[in-house]
Amino acid sequence: MAAVSLRLGDLVWGKLGRYPPWPGKIVNPPKDLKKPRGKKCFFVKFFGTEDHAWIKVEQLKPYHPHKEEMIKINKGKRFQQAVDAVEEFLRKTKGKDQASSHNSSEEKNRRNSSEERGKQSAGEEKRKASLSEGKLKKGTGEGKKRVSSVSSERGSKSPLKRAQDQSPRKRGRPPKDEKDLTIPESSTVKRVMTGTVAGFKWPPSVSEPVKDSDPHFHHFLLSQTEKPAVCYQAITKKLKVCEEETGSTSIQAADSTAVNGSITPTDKKIGFLGLGLMGSGIVSNLLKMGHTVTVWNRTAEKCDLFIQEGARLGRTPAEVVSTCDITFACVSDPKAAKDLVLGPSGVLQGIRPGKCYVDMSTVDADTVTELAQVIVSRGGRFLEAPVSGNQQLSNDGMLVILAAGDRGLYEDCSSCFQAMGKTSFFLGEVGNAAKMMLIVNMVQGSFMATIAEGLTLAQVTGQSQQTLLDILNQGQLASIFLDQKCQNILQGNFKPDFYLKYIQKDLRLAIALGDSVNHPTPMAAAANEVYKRAKALDQSDNDMSAVYRAYIH
Repeated sequence: MAAVSLRLGDLVWGKLGRYPPWPGKIVNPPKDLKKPRGKKCFFVKFFGTEDHAWIKVEQLKPYHPHKEEMIKINKGKRFQQAVDAVEEFLRKTKGKDQASSHNSSEEKNRRNSSEERGKQSAGEEKRKASLSEGKLKKGTGEGKKRVSSVSSERGSKSPLKRAQDQSPRKRGRPPKDEKDLTIPESSTVKRVMTGTVAGFKWPPSVSEPVKDSDPHFHHFLLSQTEKPAVCYQAITKKLKVCEEETGSTSIQAADSTAVNGSITPTDKKIGFLGLGLMGSGIVSNLLKMGHTVTVWNRTAEKCDLFIQEGARLGRTPAEVVSTCDITFACVSDPKAAKDLVLGPSGVLQGIRPGKCYVDMSTVDADTVTELAQVIVSRGGRFLEAPVSGNQQLSNDGMLVILAAGDRGLYEDCSSCFQAMGKTSFFLGEVGNAAKMMLIVNMVQGSFMATIAEGLTLAQVTGQSQQTLLDILNQGQLASIFLDQKCQNILQGNFKPDFYLKYIQKDLRLAIALGDSVNHPTPMAAAANEVYKRAKALDQSDNDMSAVYRAYIH
């Protein structure tokens, strides 16, 4: 690709890895993001996404000269939305430029008019001064002396003082002392000072991030502020405290996408099996970040959207594993996880020495240990990596990944984990991530049942459910989870963000985990019974917040 002359603010087509060229804009990077060493590169914010990265100059093309060419070779829906976003940005920019040009023209006309009036005023003043001087020459010698003195002073004064002396004043009145002289403020000056200047902000310094009013860059501009960095530092600090208190060094957090702002995709071929609520968002973010992805799903129609966005189609799990370097899987429960690996044309049939398998399903430790053993027995590498979150967090690339198993494979998955999540933890040997994930979901499921119980108790005792939510949102329990789930209940909207049947499955597995070590879990057991009742009321495929209906029937 030929070198081009580019600069800050230019619209470009950026090529990232094997991902197709995408429209973007060259912007200033966040202050704490260092420029990569080596070849010249620019920091590009891509339209229609929340993505931004350092792109080598040879991977960039000017937007306008190559627009038609790129549109012909890229037909995806998301790509078209990105192009539409560019055009919308250009229309807004053009409107602002025209308004600015119109305002500049009006200001120029006002200045010309003001200068013309000034010239006329100066001519009138000069004529008056000549008449006054003639009369003074006819007066006494004292008058001559005064005129001579004034003339001498004028000759030594600066241009500003001369302008002050030439300001109009009534004929025959002696000049005031210099300290009393003031320059009258014209109405034009007043208007400019109270309008344009009052609303004007000085351009940022070189060290200050340049802010852009383009709405498509909103997220990027937020990441330039100090707050995200502070938040990430706080999270990191908490993790370090946790390590110090437990004496564990196995827990490590990966870089946050929102903080580092740049992801260099691995050159390894990625496979993904299972395109449910969580898997769909994960694959979408892998593709957006430039990974090469081959997908498979039991219901093949779900693959179509991702094929349009650049993914490849695998006919069977075995085919995906055999053609990819690292294959991820995210399915519903232990049975589905086993069938995927051990069933006909399953994962195991595609495993050869060096092939990598990452199971992101929420299952029990026994299941994941069994799968690890059969994968490793064929020479493969295994990592468990269940995720904490919901459909929205999956779509936003803000999941929390809990990983355990092959440490080297965990590191090989770094760019993938950054694309799909905000944080990842490595928890040691296989089985630890499964246990931790079940504990996390046990707490979440029990909390959801308690929220539903509280809202129904408020209703039957004549209290306002909305007021209860407002009170909770002002207290220590305030959270996005609390607010969203309460809103679901108040609005009667139980569209699944996390299936009720899956949280009940996780509660059941968590209770079994407690039984295996003779540890009581009475709260989880009580919550599990409420979810079982909700399932009996045909709420399995609704959101977990539909557990509320178990209390009102």
